[in-house]
Amino acid sequence: MKTQNLLFVIALSAVLAADEIPSRSALSVRGLNEALAGVAATVTPAVAMVIAEGYQQMAGAPSGVVPFGLRRAGGSGVIVSSNGYIVTNAHVVAGATRIQVQLSSNGAQAGRSIVRPPGRALSARLVGLDAETDLALLKVEAEGLRFLEPADSDVVRQGHLVVAVGSPSGLESSMSMGVISAVARQLRADDRVIYLQTDAPINPGNSGGALVDIEGRLIGINTMILTQSGGSEGLGFAVPSNIVRFVIDQMQRSGFVLRGEIGVEAQTVTRGLAAALGLARDTGVILADVLPGGPADTAGLKTGDIVLSFNGKAMENARQFHVNLYGHSASSIVTLQILRGADTFEKKVVVFARSNSAERFVSHVNEHQHLVPRLSILALPMDRSVADILPGPPRRSAGILVARLAMTTNGPTGDLLPGDIIYEVNREAVSSLPELRAVMDRQEAGRPVTLQVERAGRIRYVEMQLD
Repeated sequence: MKTQNLLFVIALSAVLAADEIPSRSALSVRGLNEALAGVAATVTPAVAMVIAEGYQQMAGAPSGVVPFGLRRAGGSGVIVSSNGYIVTNAHVVAGATRIQVQLSSNGAQAGRSIVRPPGRALSARLVGLDAETDLALLKVEAEGLRFLEPADSDVVRQGHLVVAVGSPSGLESSMSMGVISAVARQLRADDRVIYLQTDAPINPGNSGGALVDIEGRLIGINTMILTQSGGSEGLGFAVPSNIVRFVIDQMQRSGFVLRGEIGVEAQTVTRGLAAALGLARDTGVILADVLPGGPADTAGLKTGDIVLSFNGKAMENARQFHVNLYGHSASSIVTLQILRGADTFEKKVVVFARSNSAERFVSHVNEHQHLVPRLSILALPMDRSVADILPGPPRRSAGILVARLAMTTNGPTGDLLPGDIIYEVNREAVSSLPELRAVMDRQEAGRPVTLQVERAGRIRYVEMQLD
């Protein structure tokens, strides 16, 4: 009898528990629904649609007609201040001659109503563009805008729920959900930038949009996808908000990004490297080179030193070292803990500016004065003011600086880079924009053209074929 009663109690408990499970699940689902609705109400007013117009090479132009036309591209942007600063992707606005921002609908009904009034359309100017992080900063003339302030992306963990907000295919204020698939993802071995990887659907037009956590805090700017179909396949990547904040601060001050270097070549210590060099440990970061006269050399660092920590953070590999150095601007000071032989000590090193900042040329050109159609570039004639913004003295006093490439072009500019200085076209010297345009206009379609250019202090020939 006792056994029967016990079985009855167990069975009754199981039934009651089964009744409770759907109730608890329903409460959890309703709570998640409300949380996501709150994220939408907070985030969507701070995410805008970005429409960029720029020059592009056109295929199939009639003979004698310059094959050049306007192209429109769309993306997303995140408002990061109440007075109109907007961050987006550099590839959305690169080469654009006109940028317009469509703000999201605002107000109480924006979060509740299916039918929403159209947001304001405002002209935007390009404050700065940074190709390395694929970020750009825009400015619109407006006040009192809803905005998102970059949060601390270092607290993001694999598995955290995230929401992507943007304008895929022009569908403004679209929202999708996923998780953080990986943190600190490095897409190329020599890439200084790391990404947050997410499976939240990101499609064309989402570029420059917001990646936020479940509380609506901005943790990244959606930048790219890896895909074979052209659409989202669950491999999306966002620039972490800590990098975004660093780039925004630099651009607001100077219009471009001055990155820090300390004059070392850092490599990951491997077992083979440790065995061959007789190192005391087989993990960490070794200084394979110390630039003579550079900050690290001045501080007393030497080739073969092992970096144990960077500003108190243990260093396990070279990627970690570069990522930590990335966010330090010129004149800041970093503290390195060094192992040399059996001795451990600290060195303070002054950061200096890396010299390859071609983005600084962008604000000096406009499409009306500086366009060279047959090369699909915006260019500047060399003079004292142009020489002053170069990372080093040019090899010659007369030439044409490539300031910006045309927007998403299939033309010949794939062989030219911002910062290149053109000295000759087919052995004919050029020193002004009218000269360069005239020389290029004389070139026959289908015949090879060779430019003599200076790139990173070295003279080289760039061969191209004009359509």
